[in-house]
Amino acid sequence: MRTETISYLKQNAASLDVEEPLVITQKGKPTYVVESYAAHERREQAIALLKLLSLGEKSREEGKTLSAEEFTARVKARHAAERGESM
Repeated sequence: MRTETISYLKQNAASLDVEEPLVITQKGKPTYVVESYAAHERREQAIALLKLLSLGEKSREEGKTLSAEEFTARVKARHAAERGESM
């Protein structure tokens, strides 16, 4: 990750190459990170996926999941009920 000063950012904002995140320092300390919109979106999607995986794992640990066979049976039963059929 490249590091530049805030003065550099001000002078070059219109022509920044942000293929990789850019750390901006102010008074020698990291203050901001500049990244492309595409990189930001990829990171946001990755975070959302991690949250979903975490929720899924929590549901599994709490026994709130179904086996493939149970799921298939429930879907078939619901479909039959909607059609007015009995299984």
